[in-house]
Amino acid sequence: MKSFAKYILLITAFFIYSCSGIFSKYASMQEFLSLPYIAFICGVVFVLGVYAIIWQQIIKRMPVSDAYLFKGSGAVFGLLIAHFMFGEAISLNNVIGSAVIIAGITLNTRA
Repeated sequence: MKSFAKYILLITAFFIYSCSGIFSKYASMQEFLSLPYIAFICGVVFVLGVYAIIWQQIIKRMPVSDAYLFKGSGAVFGLLIAHFMFGEAISLNNVIGSAVIIAGITLNTRA
């Protein structure tokens, strides 16, 4: 697998992982154990399953330390999804928090 394609797949995997939050949010808006609630929870499990399969394929082809550097992109995707899909505001604290997560992951994997 070409190097560029691995990184595109990696970023796509973390975007897919972030999409599990969409199903979680919609599930939280439903009555507990109703049919829509169960359907959204099944959506969460499906999305996380797809992510797990992609993640396994990625770490077969590159070092985990390199792949894990992109884990912080999930926080950024989460903010963008919350803003564009649910109309939630992105505050300075959210941006700082995401930066701290990315910096922490970078320091942890490079140390």
